[in-house]
Amino acid sequence: MTKPRTIIIGLDGVPFYLLKNLAQKNIMPNTSKLIKESRFNQMSSSIPEVSSVAWSSIITGCNPAEHGIFGFTDFPPNTYRLSFPNFSSLKKPAFWHKDKKKTHIIINVPSTFPVKELNGVHISGFVSLDLQRSVWPKELIPKLKEFDYRLDVDSQKAHQSMGLFLADLDKTLDARIKTSQYLWEIYDWSIFMLVFTGTDRLMHFLWDSCIDENHKYHSQFLNHFRKIDRHIGEILSKKKPEDKLIMVSDHGFESLDKDVYINFLLKEKGFLTLKSKNRPNFSNIDFPTKAFSLDPARIYINMKGKYPQGSITGDDHNNIRGDLISLFEGLKIEGRKAIRDIYKKEDIYRGPYIESAPDLVLVADRGFNLKSSLSSQSLYSKGIFSGKHTQHDAFLLVNGLTDDKIPKKPDVCDVCSLIEDRG
Repeated sequence: MTKPRTIIIGLDGVPFYLLKNLAQKNIMPNTSKLIKESRFNQMSSSIPEVSSVAWSSIITGCNPAEHGIFGFTDFPPNTYRLSFPNFSSLKKPAFWHKDKKKTHIIINVPSTFPVKELNGVHISGFVSLDLQRSVWPKELIPKLKEFDYRLDVDSQKAHQSMGLFLADLDKTLDARIKTSQYLWEIYDWSIFMLVFTGTDRLMHFLWDSCIDENHKYHSQFLNHFRKIDRHIGEILSKKKPEDKLIMVSDHGFESLDKDVYINFLLKEKGFLTLKSKNRPNFSNIDFPTKAFSLDPARIYINMKGKYPQGSITGDDHNNIRGDLISLFEGLKIEGRKAIRDIYKKEDIYRGPYIESAPDLVLVADRGFNLKSSLSSQSLYSKGIFSGKHTQHDAFLLVNGLTDDKIPKKPDVCDVCSLIEDRG
């Protein structure tokens, strides 16, 4: 008897309602058929709703205080030196390192650089710095070069020309699909995971082209999803009846109106002080500082004993946090509420690394994107992006498991157990 396999397809950033809409309009006919035959739910992302945190939760089944990833940036203990956590920083094993008997094919999962040895293939995703440390086994690298494989689309091209960006996006997708087709055929695998991340890049730069049918790039936006859907159709044609299939996104998306700079607000209100205005970096934080923010909007209280210029004692912690909550609750941009939710770390995180967690995490209201640059000269601005992440509108599709095993209101921490479920 053939052993059942597990297939996981990731669509980075694709919101539940967009996928549903594209399926209903037959822009993604293979996905439409799959939705009708599967359990298809809206899913909550991580807090904050960034890919490094969400995908780490998806592949481990753990919340940030268990797996140790709270964002794309962090401070090492007792420093203000900005560091960039990667796959080596993950404190819990990814599902493909738990069962060494199974052969895994893992393609383009964000925040899994540098790769580690496993039974099978691992090609890491965003943020991967070079091909040499992004591929296991290394013998696969010449074949990837033959496919013109790219670790990610060159987003800088969007600042030059959207036409150049879209051409590079298309080439990146083509190479990703060729790689998927090749690895599917040459390995006798048990679990196959492929993540499409171009969707996130496309929606950041051209979300307005999604919602405006008269937009110059509307058809190219849809064509990207059509091409992904054709590959999904190819996968479905090769899927065996006993195989389980999971399709998932790590967060949702919506229109972006304004970027809001949280550290600018903290400086203006006297919570954040820099030693020199000419050096807008975190190593320049001065003793009077009460709090600072790391991207996207993780608020850390400047505790004595925890940071080099720590000024807040344990007795004052709750008072400072209360003052910050009041500040953020009252923040309005052009008469509109900018922050939808304010979370205390003990209300959303559980686990041994909770002391490393931000004291507060802010989630933006509709149309606003929260950022933590120290160099901003204003509270808000309009950047090049037209789309932003959302926390509440990721999706989860499951085919091949009974309904009782699938949460009715799933979040990203639920996905790993569904992958590991033997049916």
